[in-house]
Amino acid sequence: MPPTTRPRTRRRTLRQILGGVRRRVRRAAGRTRSVWRRSLQLQVVTSTLVISVIVVVVLGTFLYGQIYRSVVDSSTQSATNEAFTDRLQIADALAPETDDPAQSTDSGKQGVVNRLDEVMNTVAGTGEDGSGKRYDVLILNLTTPGESRASGNVVPANVPEGLKQSLRRNIKNHRFDKTVASIQTIKFSGESQPRLTFVVVGAVHQPDGRNYEVYHFFPMTEEEEMLSNVRLAIVVVGLGLVMLLAAIAYLVARQVVTPVRLARQAAERLAAGKLDERLKVRGEDDLARLANSFNEMAANLALKIHQLEELSQVQRQFVSDVSHELRTPLTTVRMAADLLYDAREDFDPMASRSAELMQAQLERFESMLADLLEISRYDAGAATLDLDPVDIRDVVLRAIGDSEALAERHSTRFELRLPNEPCMAEIDNRRVERILRNLLFNAIEHGEGRDIVVTVGADRDAVAVAVRDHGIGLKTGEETMVFDRFWRADPSRARTIGGTGLGLAISREDATLHGGWLQAWGQPGEGSQFRLTLPRTAGADLKGSPLSLVPPEIEMRRTWRTSMTPVLLPASADGAGHDED
Repeated sequence: MPPTTRPRTRRRTLRQILGGVRRRVRRAAGRTRSVWRRSLQLQVVTSTLVISVIVVVVLGTFLYGQIYRSVVDSSTQSATNEAFTDRLQIADALAPETDDPAQSTDSGKQGVVNRLDEVMNTVAGTGEDGSGKRYDVLILNLTTPGESRASGNVVPANVPEGLKQSLRRNIKNHRFDKTVASIQTIKFSGESQPRLTFVVVGAVHQPDGRNYEVYHFFPMTEEEEMLSNVRLAIVVVGLGLVMLLAAIAYLVARQVVTPVRLARQAAERLAAGKLDERLKVRGEDDLARLANSFNEMAANLALKIHQLEELSQVQRQFVSDVSHELRTPLTTVRMAADLLYDAREDFDPMASRSAELMQAQLERFESMLADLLEISRYDAGAATLDLDPVDIRDVVLRAIGDSEALAERHSTRFELRLPNEPCMAEIDNRRVERILRNLLFNAIEHGEGRDIVVTVGADRDAVAVAVRDHGIGLKTGEETMVFDRFWRADPSRARTIGGTGLGLAISREDATLHGGWLQAWGQPGEGSQFRLTLPRTAGADLKGSPLSLVPPEIEMRRTWRTSMTPVLLPASADGAGHDED
């Protein structure tokens, strides 16, 4: 592999890995959002948990701050008092023993050194009484370094710079009785122990013209340990309180959500047709009243549905009985009408015209009666299929042959688009041919004399027939209403071919009986298209149709309009502009 190909392969592999990670993250986030939206109990517990954490953190921080300030103030005050007591002893020790300057100078330095050693032993707790102190002392004489003393591990470098500046401002302002305290974290040099926090108290003494800076280092080890224990206790108690509140919220939400969830499940089963579904009623609270209301609603709904089913059954039985009963008188009337129609030439013009009208209306009435009987069989569930493997192209040609006479009277032509290969399917030849005749008659009636395009398509699983007209079309929402019984797009428009208003309804029932689809598309001014899709094998489930429901020219026009973007050209020199398609 060339060297330039390897980095590309690595980059491509890295992009694939990152893309897979992003997809997994998005899926996980989607599942999390779905669980969050669906679970009311999770929302309540999570909200309670978040609010509890915020409250506990705020209260814990406030409480710890108050305890911290109290401990620090108390330690600082205690350190200042102890430093003041030691300062008095140091001041007495550093004071000159005689008022004679000559004697003071003669004995001078040796006396001061001895007194410094004595006072350090006293204040540091290493004297004869054996008392020990928990703090260290540093005495600095900036003019005479030999007169400086320190106890413990403290050195002049441990003195905070800010404290030094404060003391030196006091010397400059002649304020020698002022005590300055500071809290500092100090790391002793050469020590392996961690940094420690001290309360450092500083003061200035000026006996006999000499400036002494006295610093007391009070460690806050005990205070820090106590504050650490307090902080740990606050954290533990806060976590326990948060978990307790979360558990309480979970139990409370469970008490409320569980009945609601049961009501939701019962409502789903009720919607699925289980009309005997009821909720258990416990107590007399709001949830119990909700269960009572749900049970009453379910009972009323079941009663209404039962009444409607009985009414529908009565109506279907009435239509079936009337249709059957009408056949006998209709046969008699038809026989008499045929005799009159055959002898119409012997009648006067008015009687002859009446015989023709009666014959036409009897044919329409007989067709309507046949459709009503067919509808009643569908309603009663008594319709059956007589299946045979048939080439759908032959069925289409027979239906067109039956419709050619009507098409000629309306000056309409058929345009056939048939595949070259056979389109075999297991269908009921009679019912499918009736569907196609109804679609062709409907296209002729509403096609306004324009050509009708009949397209046949097939794939591995299904066959389809599309009937396209270029008439008035359908308005939005009429694609499903067109299959309702006795429905008209324009109620004021009379039927021109004597239809009964049941043709498309029967056609949809025939298609459903085959396990197929009968769908409609239409736009005002663009015409309409009806598509029949049937499975090749009886009983197979349809997954799609070989033909598009929207006509190809309409689909291409939509795609072209969507993809076309306007191009704006600059204006010409005379200020006029133009557009370019």
